[in-house]
Amino acid sequence: MPAATTSATTYALVQDPSPGTPIEPTPSEVKQGYATFEKNPTTLPKLFQPLKIRNTTFKNRLWVSPMCMYSAEDGFANDFHLAHYGQLAMRGPGAIIMEATAVLPEGRITPNCLGIWKDDQIAGLKRIVDFEHQFGTTAGIQIGHAGRKASTIPLSQYGKRPSLRASGEEGGWPENVYGPSAIPFDDQHWEPKEMTLEQIENVQQAFVDAAVRADKAGFDFIEIHGAHGYLISSFNSPLSNHRTDKYGGSFENRTRFAVETVQRMRKVWPAEKPLFIRLSTSELVEGGWAPKDTVALAKILHQEGVDLVDCSSGGNDVRQKISAGPGYQVPFATEVKNGAPGVLAGAVGIILDGEQANDILEQGKADAILIGREFLRDPTFVQKASQKLGVFVKWNDQYERGRPKTHYLVQ
Repeated sequence: MPAATTSATTYALVQDPSPGTPIEPTPSEVKQGYATFEKNPTTLPKLFQPLKIRNTTFKNRLWVSPMCMYSAEDGFANDFHLAHYGQLAMRGPGAIIMEATAVLPEGRITPNCLGIWKDDQIAGLKRIVDFEHQFGTTAGIQIGHAGRKASTIPLSQYGKRPSLRASGEEGGWPENVYGPSAIPFDDQHWEPKEMTLEQIENVQQAFVDAAVRADKAGFDFIEIHGAHGYLISSFNSPLSNHRTDKYGGSFENRTRFAVETVQRMRKVWPAEKPLFIRLSTSELVEGGWAPKDTVALAKILHQEGVDLVDCSSGGNDVRQKISAGPGYQVPFATEVKNGAPGVLAGAVGIILDGEQANDILEQGKADAILIGREFLRDPTFVQKASQKLGVFVKWNDQYERGRPKTHYLVQ
């Protein structure tokens, strides 16, 4: 008798429509109580309206903000990163921005931060991007250089060591911490060396090389990290930049590093792909970088190819005065959106639920919402936001049976 044969069907993980996309409920789903309406609103809440930037369409405007995970070794992505970003992608955010990823080894915040300074790191990043794409998630990466705030300990070690400084024995690089001027952030950080012009050139080239690698890894967009006191942010500020050459002094000189970096990156980053930048729109310190400066810089960077400003604040001076509360940073996004026509603005800062997020967009205060800690607390944030706003969205195929019936929801 001939040997028995079996046929195997390869199941495609790619899901169309993808999770987080508004779809019309079927009569059966309505009958069973998975939806209380037969059709989605004719005009969708803005949170669930797509947003097209260049040739990239974001399926909704609820995105995962970059958040450091301090889980890499020698900058390489690993199984943790695949699991972390993968479980978020399955739940339907319009975009995920991978955490701050260093363009040079000494540009890491901690020894355990991700890196994109060598070609060997591309494969691990591409593995994550490919998985995110299976679920229709637009994949972004935040690239940056920590500058004078480099070589510190991971967040999990705070309070367990006498200082935030990571020594050479702890994997740090205290002799290779640098910034625009030799001014430390505080007594918990290493004192930086003032960068030479050659170092400035080398770091700018590292950003360019990182953009090339990000494209090879398949990322759909890049966000440049220009906030929170890291290298670009510290160049922008008159409080941390006391240089007397062409990179210090006037607004034009202090922002030259950021502008030149964008110019050079745009030459290698595909024209059809978006480019974002995160800025500390205000240092929250008298005499420091202010929203008017951000608006002025946003206008310049938009001309050089930046599409969206991710509007954060603070992080460059210990004298900052922060009054935190729900939506406390949204006004910064509104100032950029209104003050720099053509520039898209992303809002961040204690945005806690779908109704709050949608109101920000409906009121014209921002163009997209970036959520951090709430996604860590609850990866189903998108699904719950859709329930609150009365929008029926696609769940990932594997979890569809877990969709709650509306009368089970705790109000």
